[in-house]
Amino acid sequence: MKQEQFIARYQSEWQAFEHWLQIRNHAQAAADVTLIADEEIPARYRRLCQQLALARRRGYSPQVTGRLQELMQRGHSVMYRTPRPRWRRALEFLLADFPQLVRDQAACMWISLLLFAIPLVGIFVLLQFKPELIHGLMDPHQLAMMERMYDPAAEHQKLGRESGGNWYMFGHYIMNNTSIGLRTFASGLLAGIGTVYVLIVNGIMVGGIAGHLQAIGYGDPFWRFVAGHAPFELTAIVITGGAGLRLGFNLMVPGRRRRIDALIEAGSIGAKLCLGASVMFLIAAFIEAFWSSIGSMPAWIKFTVSGLLWTLVLAWLWRGGHGGQSESLPTDEGGDDAT
Repeated sequence: MKQEQFIARYQSEWQAFEHWLQIRNHAQAAADVTLIADEEIPARYRRLCQQLALARRRGYSPQVTGRLQELMQRGHSVMYRTPRPRWRRALEFLLADFPQLVRDQAACMWISLLLFAIPLVGIFVLLQFKPELIHGLMDPHQLAMMERMYDPAAEHQKLGRESGGNWYMFGHYIMNNTSIGLRTFASGLLAGIGTVYVLIVNGIMVGGIAGHLQAIGYGDPFWRFVAGHAPFELTAIVITGGAGLRLGFNLMVPGRRRRIDALIEAGSIGAKLCLGASVMFLIAAFIEAFWSSIGSMPAWIKFTVSGLLWTLVLAWLWRGGHGGQSESLPTDEGGDDAT
């Protein structure tokens, strides 16, 4: 094969590989985004090495062999570079991959939000007009304990907990919140009905507690307590609910895939969503234990911080990961092997 024919035959492959390298280097400089996930890159790199060996054997010009040598070296330095530190991969997941994944599952997330928020708001409003309905949701012992906890006249509302109690409650909140999230997700295996049930029940219980305390005049300490951790905790519950709904939907409507394949795909997506949500539960537990419990903090400070945290969470989920998606490498349609 003449050199001109060789160049004409493989020029498009070299340009595509060089284009990928440019995108990859630009992404690395900007945010260290990994693009090697493109399944065709290893095969293209091997073909490039074969073409370099072929060009040398046939005695093609230094311009051709030099270009292929440069592309081969650049590709090698990218594909076999030292892996990024784990903390950087974790940070990238939390700041970019996780919010992007939440947005990718927008339909399930909106349904989860409605299933959780409508019962919550509905029972809260209803209890303002018919406060006696709370007895159908909670037994007298639970109500008495809740009222003691948020009694405005109680001494702990003014002083808060001791530091040792904060650490104990921190561990308790982590276990409690995480178990709620995992239960919400895993119940999606019951054809999604389990997740629907858990979301509705949790919405009713949260709305019932808030509505009852508001109706009897205990709303101020309650809202000051929950304002800080609510942005992370409530949002995480909705996210795990969306993951559970995706699990149930793929189980019941696999489409053209095998049911087991659709379930594995949903499980992988759900596991990543639950991983991000567990971090949110951890942050919520920390805030709840060490900030929410400060009873002496003025209400306006608590609510201002809550507003800032809600803005932060929503902005993170709405904008996190934007701009991190790079255009994919053009595929090679029917190129011949360099043999």
